[in-house]
Amino acid sequence: MNIGSTIKQIRQKKGQKQKDFALTCGISQSYLSLIENDVKEPTITLLKRISQELEIPLPILMFYSLEEDDVNENKKEAYGLLESHIKNMINSVFAETELT
Repeated sequence: MNIGSTIKQIRQKKGQKQKDFALTCGISQSYLSLIENDVKEPTITLLKRISQELEIPLPILMFYSLEEDDVNENKKEAYGLLESHIKNMINSVFAETELT
């Protein structure tokens, strides 16, 4: 799971500077940088705050963070078939998010 890089990608797509975004989340820029570079894992409380500031529901943020290695071996085929369809549906609701 690459939650940090997903946060960074969404933040950048929204045109938010790292320093300003960190302030709105109540954390330091250096801590946000560690999160975005997948060095530190944020707490669930902080993830909720970040998702609120990004205006994207936490479950969707988590879905976008999934990597193929996060999926059980026996579910990878189904995940591969559904992933693009689910992302297309999410993008239609959260159009400005549009991640791949």
